[in-house]
Amino acid sequence: MSRFPTEVVYELGRAGWRVGRKRLEQAEVWAKEVADHTSPDGYRHTVFPAALAAWMEFGGLTVAVDGPGASVARRPFTIDPTVGLHLTRTLADVGRSLGTNLCPLGEEDGGAAYLAIDPGGRVFTIDHTGEWFLGDSVDAALTVLILGTAPARVRDDGTW
Repeated sequence: MSRFPTEVVYELGRAGWRVGRKRLEQAEVWAKEVADHTSPDGYRHTVFPAALAAWMEFGGLTVAVDGPGASVARRPFTIDPTVGLHLTRTLADVGRSLGTNLCPLGEEDGGAAYLAIDPGGRVFTIDHTGEWFLGDSVDAALTVLILGTAPARVRDDGTW
């Protein structure tokens, strides 16, 4: 049984992913860049194994989906933590409401929303309307994004 539905495998493959893809050197470069970044007000990102694993397997991929999805419009997205370097304060605040730390993972639609991952591998997206839960794992989140399944809205109390 595949980790992903057929359409997800197809779109990931179009973006350059394959089973067994591991880009450790690039992930380590990103880990250093993300960990070393300090915002003007002193906030820093925390890098943890779940983020490193996601960057190793999916980092650098741009999945060019668009159009109607199962429940919501699909938008292209990129897995690249450096696009979220400037979100130190935002990710700290959202993480605090969730009771966890968040690390940048990538972006949707050229910065219309930003993807973040927690130490347990849960993935969230943050846009101008609020925060959304994409899945308990990177695999689940990629499936939601590619198929256009509606994500769960994160409430003010950090639940969804």
